[in-house]
Amino acid sequence: MGETVGGVVERVGLVVVSNRLPVDASVHDDGTVVWTRSPGGLVTALEPVMRAADGAWVGWPGAPDLEPAPFDSDGIRIVPVALSAEDIEGYYEGFSNDTLWPLYHDVISAPSFHREWWERYVAVNRRFAERAAEVAADGATVWVHDYQLQLVPRMLRELRPDLVIGFFDHIPFPPYGIFAQLPWRQQIVDGLLGADVIGFQRVADAGNFTRAVRRLTRSATRGTEIDVTDQDGIRRRVVAKAFPISIDAAEFERLARTPAVQRRAREIREGLGSPRTVLLGVDRLDYTKGIRHRLKAYGELLAEGEVVAGETVLVQVASPSRERVAAYVQLRDEIELTVGRINGDHSTVGSVAISYLHQGFPREEMAALYLAADVMLVTALRDGMNLVAKEYVASRFDEDGVLVLSEFTGAADELGRALLVNPHDIEGLKEAILQAVRMPKRSRRARMRSLRRRVAEHDVAAWSADMLAALDAVRVGRSAPAAPGRLDGRAG
Repeated sequence: MGETVGGVVERVGLVVVSNRLPVDASVHDDGTVVWTRSPGGLVTALEPVMRAADGAWVGWPGAPDLEPAPFDSDGIRIVPVALSAEDIEGYYEGFSNDTLWPLYHDVISAPSFHREWWERYVAVNRRFAERAAEVAADGATVWVHDYQLQLVPRMLRELRPDLVIGFFDHIPFPPYGIFAQLPWRQQIVDGLLGADVIGFQRVADAGNFTRAVRRLTRSATRGTEIDVTDQDGIRRRVVAKAFPISIDAAEFERLARTPAVQRRAREIREGLGSPRTVLLGVDRLDYTKGIRHRLKAYGELLAEGEVVAGETVLVQVASPSRERVAAYVQLRDEIELTVGRINGDHSTVGSVAISYLHQGFPREEMAALYLAADVMLVTALRDGMNLVAKEYVASRFDEDGVLVLSEFTGAADELGRALLVNPHDIEGLKEAILQAVRMPKRSRRARMRSLRRRVAEHDVAAWSADMLAALDAVRVGRSAPAAPGRLDGRAG
């Protein structure tokens, strides 16, 4: 590993840029900073690639006004980008999560458009781009991630036209009729077109983006390819296509097979009163996840006597999310009131209708919950992928369990053997839940075997390899002799 000197990192051949670093900073009362590894799937996917390439990761440490010098962590160079409290409020909580997030999720909640937030978003994106440009070696690959940093590809290209630049959008990209509401739609599209390869979760998302390109620019599109002419007259071919993300399936199966996790799964069922059926929902507490629709359907099934509290229990894990954003505070209040009402109407002494858990859990506990659950309910109203669905499947080495999956998730494109539902159709959702509860074991096993094959074959390592291979193809194309009509020279 190259050493850091005076806060400057030796320039490297692979740079990952994301809003958050793969390690989180905790600042103690005495001012000391303790770093812990982030649990996210992106970190798991990229760690081995980053170590092999001697790579650097550019991101925010997770605490305001914290600007530590770059350092090495588990074979990866950590390059922090400092954000002030005002940056967090305007760029992250404001523009990213109160403008882009609701807009990109079909306006389930109304987005807010504030020029001050946009200006802060531009300024912070520039800071990320400049930091990445500093640490990238000549001709390096820079892979930028997610909706918080959509301007970085163009800014990077202007700073360092020698770089090979990728961007991956982890959330949906909306249809043009929705995207067009954004006052800064042109700037976002131009920002993304600074990349050589733009990855999306679904084919439909890539199609939405290319339609926006046709409406807002003069660039020609052909299938997954977009012809772009940069400001300096350089003509390039940009690839915009689906690279559906996945999970470390082998790790979830390994965890589920451990005696401690299997013992914990039995304890969970016993703690619930050993019901005949355990339904499970695992979500961030977010209005896109369809938790309210799920509770409504389950509450009606209880009221109609189709399921009985005690015999059936819904375990709802709702991990805290964006608790300073007003829409999320309101959502938490609504869900907790609904859970209280359903439990008040249907629970008895010694048995509950819903076990509601507003907290996050370590991966081992999640694997135990997946093993304990007979039915997994994923009812998102709009979701880029939904990795929880894949985690449930990967954990079920016993080839049992039923996945009820919203058709509005990216996972639905891959997991067709799940029970696919429209979560807005409460009657249809109720029917799917009953079908899952009553499904014969032979049918459950046939469906689960098919789902497990898909998740095992298309795991997170395959996802990162596919995206990096597309970026390597750009590099090879640049070094190849120009063919007639090739888009790698100056416009005539």
